[in-house]
Amino acid sequence: MFDLDKWQEIFNTIEKNKLRTFLTGFSVAWGIFMLIILQGSGIGLQKGVENEFRSSATNTIWIWSGQTSKPYAGMQPGRYIQMTNEDHDYLSNTVEGIDQISSRYQIWGGNTISYNNESGSFSIRTVHPAYLFIEKMEILDGRFINKSDIDDFRKSAVISTRVRDALFKQEHPMGKYIHVNGIPFKVVGIFTDDDGRDENMQVVYLPLTTAQRVFGAGNRINTLAVTVGDAGVEESKAIQDEIRSKLAARHKYDPTDERAMFLWNSVEEFQRFKSLFASISLFIWIIGIGTIIAGVVGVSNIMMIVVKERTKEIGIRKALGATPGSVISLILQEAILITAFAGYIGLVLGVGLLELISKHIDTPFFRQPEVDINIAIGATVLLVIAGALAGFFPARKAAAIKPIVALRDE
Repeated sequence: MFDLDKWQEIFNTIEKNKLRTFLTGFSVAWGIFMLIILQGSGIGLQKGVENEFRSSATNTIWIWSGQTSKPYAGMQPGRYIQMTNEDHDYLSNTVEGIDQISSRYQIWGGNTISYNNESGSFSIRTVHPAYLFIEKMEILDGRFINKSDIDDFRKSAVISTRVRDALFKQEHPMGKYIHVNGIPFKVVGIFTDDDGRDENMQVVYLPLTTAQRVFGAGNRINTLAVTVGDAGVEESKAIQDEIRSKLAARHKYDPTDERAMFLWNSVEEFQRFKSLFASISLFIWIIGIGTIIAGVVGVSNIMMIVVKERTKEIGIRKALGATPGSVISLILQEAILITAFAGYIGLVLGVGLLELISKHIDTPFFRQPEVDINIAIGATVLLVIAGALAGFFPARKAAAIKPIVALRDE
């Protein structure tokens, strides 16, 4: 039942002790505020890490050739290694654990892509059909490069939305012919890549075999990419070692020569980032919990002072017939009111600040920090309960003192 007189007394007590009330509330609000800011920052870091891997499958091994740095079988270092279509076929047929595989040949230089009177300079990537899954592109219209394009040397092209808008304006591009360095290719698909990287949206994809024939690349490739399904870190490293060994045997270089062939294992790198983030998240929680504990200690200390100051008052109340329970409840209601209100203020300020900065922070490794509101509310409730318990024990001890003893307290 609502007791108006008791609440009026609580508000009068708070008004008489503004500094004490402010210090109590500040310790609570600061603890919640810092927990929310730290937690939101942790989520922002997590989003940044995930964004770095969003543009490519996280189970991919990338391979690109280099230059030998060690002598091997009578051959001097400094030889350039050139991968070919045969490397793609060989790895596809001999390495267990490969899920998807695609070669890539990049046509460098100022590539002019044109349609009617519109033209622009865009990147040209020539690939196999599996590249769709490796780069995690979204096809908005039509299709990606398929097996028939590869086998029949079709002049098919898949363009990004950026290329579509630049060349076709309001015209629908499907089935139309664009000129790639003067060679006509039919638009069979439109894709988008929402990883935020501009270079991935300034691209035209062509069938690898067609581009090799049309642009005089022979059977050369620049890069190989393979996905390894749901293989873990150790399994992916075993596949990586097998790929390195087989390519070393084919191209006759020392298998330990890491400059002859570069391999990048995204499974291992992604796990490393996840471990790093887990450590950062743990650190954030330790700091946040430490801040909460500091707030509880502050509440406890101030409540002990409150009880000490009101010992004589408690004695008078008990002499007039007040029960220990009513005395304790009065003090606890005051503590709960202060901590709940201060906790709410800290919660609102923390969430408000994160919402404000979230709109202006969008870097590669830190994106759109936000807070898990359920955790924030739970932490606030926990802090209020902890603060109340911190005041309960000294209040109970004071309420247990006999009235005559309390009245003598100085």
